[in-house]
Amino acid sequence: MSIADEPGNRIRRMRAKAQELEQAAEHATDPQESRRLRDKARRLKDQSEQEGGMAGGGTDPMR
Repeated sequence: MSIADEPGNRIRRMRAKAQELEQAAEHATDPQESRRLRDKARRLKDQSEQEGGMAGGGTDPMR
């Protein structure tokens, strides 16, 4: 893997982690825990979008 591949891989990992957190929030029985997980997932997605924009427009083909 080259250094140029790293930003895209990091962004993909961040988005995957955000998805995992959203799924965990759906299964959480405590409303506060669910909200905490959703907030963390949203922040991670926002961060991945910002980094994707700085990395040349992101890696999401739907954008």
